[in-house]
Amino acid sequence: MKMLTQDDLIPNVDYERQREEFRSRIIELKKRRRISVGPLITLVFENRDTLQFQIQEMIRVEHIFDPAKVRGELDVYNALLPMPGELSATLLIEIVEQESVKPWLDLFMGLDHGQKVAIRAGQDKVYGEFEGGHSHETKISAVHFVRFKPSAVVMAALGRREVPITLSIDHATYHEATVVPWGMRQEWLADLEA
Repeated sequence: MKMLTQDDLIPNVDYERQREEFRSRIIELKKRRRISVGPLITLVFENRDTLQFQIQEMIRVEHIFDPAKVRGELDVYNALLPMPGELSATLLIEIVEQESVKPWLDLFMGLDHGQKVAIRAGQDKVYGEFEGGHSHETKISAVHFVRFKPSAVVMAALGRREVPITLSIDHATYHEATVVPWGMRQEWLADLEA
């Protein structure tokens, strides 16, 4: 997927005028790219549009106008873009009760190590690779970045509607799976071809 540059960003004054329309379009896009795996984990599969929106919002909220700082934001978010043949997602552990955050997060220790999150097509699985730095021995973040590199078999299965594709989490304290809807599979195929 082509990296975002400063030329892709909408100047802040123009962005303010078209923000609601842009935001509405991204909300609709994210609906097709968001999937819950059980009651506590959601993945949002990222692409250029979702990441451009995040950059635009960061610039807007943080009042980032220095070109060097804008480049810094671009660098951060471009690192989340899927590379050729990859899918990338933001994984969210969704705990809403503030007083329960730490105890619940503690139950997810180790989620980001080993083969825990997978895309499955029949007997073939591809495991998510987590970006490092979001956990250590005593603490885990509620937000993670995960990359999937589908095999040729899984990629072929994505385009065959009759083949069920599932997204699963197999962790010591959390075992969940969900069928990936056809609309999301089409988004994934577009990402893999970009």
